[in-house]
Amino acid sequence: MQSPAKLIRLGQELVFVLLGLLLIRVAAMGRFLWDRKSEMWVALGVLLFVLGVRAWLRAGKYVTRWEHRVRGASLVLLGVCMLAMTLAPFDWIAALLGTAGGVLALRAVVMAVLVLRTN
Repeated sequence: MQSPAKLIRLGQELVFVLLGLLLIRVAAMGRFLWDRKSEMWVALGVLLFVLGVRAWLRAGKYVTRWEHRVRGASLVLLGVCMLAMTLAPFDWIAALLGTAGGVLALRAVVMAVLVLRTN
């Protein structure tokens, strides 16, 4: 039987899998109903990038070093994808959005393995 803390962390990773799959589905359908060049979109991309670098640099402070590194790398990649969407031609948006969804889904799978592996 898993501890309640591990179950909660696994539930959080399930949310990331679902969010990643949602982004992949939106990319496959091609329905983009937001302004990718707005100030909020750019600010969110920069914030995700900065939080990712910060998580990478603080690796090992609260949980295992690899968990922080996976979180940091996924946030950096997600921020880069969001910032690239502001500059990319419209034809590339679906690929970038699918990449962002894939990053989130892969992050969740790797984190679930790391959570289950720890004592």
